[in-house]
Amino acid sequence: MKIFAPLLALTLCAIANSSLAADDGTAAVEAIGRLNGIALACQQPALVARARNAVITIAPKTRGYGEAFENATNAAYLEQGKGVTCPDATTLAGDMAAAEKRLQASFATPK
Repeated sequence: MKIFAPLLALTLCAIANSSLAADDGTAAVEAIGRLNGIALACQQPALVARARNAVITIAPKTRGYGEAFENATNAAYLEQGKGVTCPDATTLAGDMAAAEKRLQASFATPK
């Protein structure tokens, strides 16, 4: 029984550290998903394709990342439909470039 508490603490620390690393990648996927939703709603097909291609080529192909991208896209699209003004194409493209860099940094393989 004395070993149970330290073992539980160690397990919780390991889970917290692994989810912390995963959160950075998920946050990067969600960020590009939000921009994808805005680009969809604002009729910017080139930026929609760019966001989708970035996720496909950079992020690991897992259900979790796919769902994070889709959920962020849907939420941003619906929010944009509530009368939010569309950003100009240059601003949206700049935001997309920053999101792509963040995505690449999140999934860069250590050397």
